[in-house]
This record gives sequence, structure tokens and C-alpha cells, in this order.
Amino acid sequence: MPAKNIGIKGVEPPAKECNDPKCPWHGGVKVRGTILQGVVVSAKMHNTVVVRHDYVKYIRKFRRYERRHKHIHAHNPPCINAKEGDVVIIGETRPLSKTVSFVVLGIVKRSGER
Repeated sequence: MPAKNIGIKGVEPPAKECNDPKCPWHGGVKVRGTILQGVVVSAKMHNTVVVRHDYVKYIRKFRRYERRHKHIHAHNPPCINAKEGDVVIIGETRPLSKTVSFVVLGIVKRSGER
């Protein structure tokens, strides 16, 4: 079964196939809402990664920006298989577990590449 179109431009479907029901490409999970980019900081859980999303926040009193970050738990389908250090694109889905409401859509840059 080939990968289906998830309706997000700029994200290529994975070359491998999987039979994961929580995969947006080969399963039944729909992606809606926020699309973010971040770096995988931990891939120790089963089919789940922790993504660090960096952003800037404007502080009106000082008329400057400050850097902030969040750690987001995201489902990692076996067909994508992101590792620590990879730059990934994640998309918001329905809640997949207690802490996971995002899924990895693709890898922008592998950790060993330049």
C-alpha cells in the first residue's frame, strides 16, 4: 500500500512502508492544527521521541526578544524512525496517549549530515 497524501506541502512521504495504525502516511491518524520544526533530543521511548522546539518571545517592557523552548512528545512511526539529533517536522493530531498529541511527519536533516 503506497503512502497516502496527508495534505501538507513540502513534506515528502517516507520511502519505507509500515503497518502502524498511528502513522499519518500508512495508518488512520489525520494531521490537523499546528506544524512545527525541532530537534530530537531523546528517542529512548518505544515509538516516541522528545522534540525541542525553539522560538522567540517579545518582551514589551524591554523592547527585546528572548529565546524560549518547549519539549514536545511526538509519535515516531517505524517508517520514519527519527534518531537523536535529527531535525524533524511534527504535526498536531488527536491525542494518541496521555502526553502525545503530535506525530513526526518527516526528517529535514539527519544528525550525521551537514
